[in-house]
Amino acid sequence: MTQYLISVHHAESGPELTEEQMHAAFAQVDAFNQELQASGSWVFAGGLEAPSSATVVDATGSEVLLTDGPYAETEEYMGGFWVVEAPDHEAALEIAKRGSAACMGKVEVRPFQAEPPSE
Repeated sequence: MTQYLISVHHAESGPELTEEQMHAAFAQVDAFNQELQASGSWVFAGGLEAPSSATVVDATGSEVLLTDGPYAETEEYMGGFWVVEAPDHEAALEIAKRGSAACMGKVEVRPFQAEPPSE
């Protein structure tokens, strides 16, 4: 089976959820997580803090540079994710449809790169 990243995206300028809508989304995501675990598709999932909590680490030069804030200056950001296992891309898309409905937001589906054969 292939592992897929299903990332949840938010827009800073998007409509804010009411407290009632947020509680509904949390309950729906919890139920979706339980469904994934029961089906054997679950690998890992997590919600992320706001982009303002990020630190960019650049160790490509002679000195390590640390910069507060997100790497990319953009209105859209990843708010959380699931890593799931699915037999194929179509099955991953079906999982993503349910995840999008549960979190009441857009999600992106991307397969992980295949592991190179061991010698």
